[in-house]
Amino acid sequence: MTDFFVHELGVCETASVGRGTRVWAFAHVLAGAVIGADCNICDHVFIENDVVVGDRVTIKSGVQLWDGIRLADDVFVGPNVTFTNDRFPRSRQYPESFPTTRIDQGASLGGGAVILPGIHVGRGAMVGAGAVVTKDVPANAVVVGNPARIIGYGPSAEAPRAAQVPAMPQSLIAGAATVALRRADDLRGSLVSTELDDELPFRPARYFTVFDVPTRDVRGAHAHRKCEQFLVSLSGSVTCVVDDGVQRQEVVLDRPDLGLYMPAMVWGTQYRYSANAVLGVFASLPYDSDDYIRDYETFLEARGLTPTRQSADQPS
Repeated sequence: MTDFFVHELGVCETASVGRGTRVWAFAHVLAGAVIGADCNICDHVFIENDVVVGDRVTIKSGVQLWDGIRLADDVFVGPNVTFTNDRFPRSRQYPESFPTTRIDQGASLGGGAVILPGIHVGRGAMVGAGAVVTKDVPANAVVVGNPARIIGYGPSAEAPRAAQVPAMPQSLIAGAATVALRRADDLRGSLVSTELDDELPFRPARYFTVFDVPTRDVRGAHAHRKCEQFLVSLSGSVTCVVDDGVQRQEVVLDRPDLGLYMPAMVWGTQYRYSANAVLGVFASLPYDSDDYIRDYETFLEARGLTPTRQSADQPS
């Protein structure tokens, strides 16, 4: 006697199914698949062999999960979402291996979305209905369109919607802060200045600029283990997301006399660059690739917020 349900018109060839999972009519699950607990696999779903599905996953009607797909816990897959796993498909020709497509914990895929091979959709992300996802989606991002673009950062199971912060000096989460810089205006124009030793939170060891970014594209999406940063919009506007793994806040940098201090171990993302945006960044340390944390799950672990639910790569 099994502790999961299979409709009399459904076919479930695998025994690796968690307690309370329901497989409905005309669904077909192959023998090699691993399905977690309390999942809902709706009518007309097909699941191939090399597929891992976490706990409490909902897969709506008309979805096919091909070899190489990994769905973490609490993922929602809307009706007729299309996954692909071969970048250059030909009839009766198969690649040596299929790329892995990862949908992280709590992410949602809207109805009719198309997910290209090898894509990583981050924790808590929201893919809009009909979106065509051609690039990785950062954690908690909301993407729409063809090709899919970030339009904002939404709520997740762990964090509320990113709160907009007024454009004034203010303390933020995890030690981050907006900082006012000295500004002088007269008939000749305007000037902003700062004393590096006395007025910035640290003595800079490096400076770089980010510019010519396509209007809706994202930059950043990483944390630093030790390096601190100070961001200033020298021209145009940039929306910055500050994330401590539990809460998120958004700050719009749209004038050169307002800076954003980002301490170490804070996840930072910049998006919604205006066409003329130039972002200046002061860093407390020289460039070191090992100082970067580019994976959100690794960031959570480093902050002591290790996910309590299994990852998409682990069977139930």
